[in-house]
Amino acid sequence: MIPALILFALTYVLMLCFSKYRPYIALSSALVFIVSGMLPLAQIWPSIDLNVLLMIAGTMGLVALFIESRMPELLADLIMEKVPNVQWAAVCLSLFAGLISAFVDNVATVLMIAPVALEICKKLKTNPVPFLIGIAVSSNLQGAATLVGDTTAIMLGSALDMSFMDFFWYKGKPSIFFAVELGAVLSALILYIIFRKEKSPIPKTGKRTEVTNMVPTILLGGAILLLILASFLPSKPSTTNGLICCALFVVGLIYNLISKKTLSAVIKPLREIDFQTIGLLIGLFLMIGGISAQGVIDAAAQLLARFGGGNVFALYTVIVWASVLISAFIDNIPYVATMIPVIAGLASALGVDPTPLYFGLLSGATLGGNITPIGASANITGIGILRKAGYEVKNSDFFKIGIPFTLAAIIPAYLYVWLLYGVH
Repeated sequence: MIPALILFALTYVLMLCFSKYRPYIALSSALVFIVSGMLPLAQIWPSIDLNVLLMIAGTMGLVALFIESRMPELLADLIMEKVPNVQWAAVCLSLFAGLISAFVDNVATVLMIAPVALEICKKLKTNPVPFLIGIAVSSNLQGAATLVGDTTAIMLGSALDMSFMDFFWYKGKPSIFFAVELGAVLSALILYIIFRKEKSPIPKTGKRTEVTNMVPTILLGGAILLLILASFLPSKPSTTNGLICCALFVVGLIYNLISKKTLSAVIKPLREIDFQTIGLLIGLFLMIGGISAQGVIDAAAQLLARFGGGNVFALYTVIVWASVLISAFIDNIPYVATMIPVIAGLASALGVDPTPLYFGLLSGATLGGNITPIGASANITGIGILRKAGYEVKNSDFFKIGIPFTLAAIIPAYLYVWLLYGVH
C-alpha cells in the first residue's frame, strides 16, 4: 500500500508542477502501476470509466459541429445584448452552466457552454481563462443538486432508495438541493467579487451572427434531452450516456458528409476531439484503480471513521472536510462508492440516522474537486479546451477561483445539512 501511495502522491506533484505534460505523466504513472503489479491486469478495464470517455469524445465532436454552424457566436451576441459589462457576462455564464449541470453531466455541460464563453471573450478581447474556470467549478457544484446531476448523486440515491423528488424534499424537510443552491448563491457572489475589475462595458452593435446550419444545435439539444431522460431509466447499461453522445455525433458526421460531399466534413470534426484530455483521464482512472486495488481508499475511509469516534457531529465534520480534501486529488466516484457502506455500518453501530452523514459525503466529495485543476473531470476538460485555444492555465489561475468558490459553497451546505438533519 505504501509504494502505491508514494507513486500516486509523486505523480500529482509532478502534474501540478509540469502542467503542459500532465497526460504523459499520468499515463507513465499508470504504466508503472500496471508493470509493477500494483494494478492487476484483471482490474485494468474495470478501472477505466468508459462512459465518461465516450461522452467526452462524442460531445467534443458535436461541439465541433456546433461551433462550425456559428451558433455559439449567435448565443454570444444574445448574451452580450442582455448584460451590461464583462463582469456580469462571466457570472451569468457560470450560473447558466450550473443550471444545465443540475440535469446533465458536468463534463458535457462544460463542453457545451465553453464555445459560447470563448466566443464572448474573443469579441470582447478579454482573457477566457477565468471564464472557463468559473464555468467548470459551477458545473461541479450543481452535480449534487439533483438525482441526475452527477454519478455520485446517482450512487447515493441508489443507496438511500431516493427518488428524483427526494433531492428536493426528504423525510418531511427541504433536501440537499437547497443546500447546494444556498452554496450556489454565495459562490456566485464570490465570482462577482473575483471579476470585480472586469467592468468594461459591452458594446451594443445591434448585429447578430447568422447561423448557417441548425442541425448541430438540434443534435446538441437532443443530447441534453436524451441524457436527462436516460437518467430515469432503471438498470440501464453503464455506458448509456456515452453511447447517446457518440451516436448523435455519428448522425452529425453523416449529415455533414451528405450536405458537403467531401471527406473533410468528417475528418475535420474528428480532429477536434481532444485526445490529450482523454489520455489524461485514462491515466488518472488507472492510477486510482491502482491505489484502490492496493487498499489505499479503503484505508482512508476507515481512518475517517476512527477520527470521528462516537460523536456524530465530529464524525459528520470529519466526513465533510476530509471528503473535500480527498476529492481534490482523487476521483470522487471510487471514494464515494467506498464510503457509502462505511457510513451505513457506522450509523448502524451508533444507532443514528445516516442522512446527514450521507449528505455531508455527497456535498464534500462533489465540491472538493474544485480545489485543484485535476480534481474533477470537468476541470480537466475546461483546461483542455483552453489549451487547444492556445491558453495555458497556471495552477495559481485555478486556485484563485477554485479555493474561495469551494469554501463559499461548502460552508453553507455543511451548516444547512447539520441544522436540518443532524440536530435532534
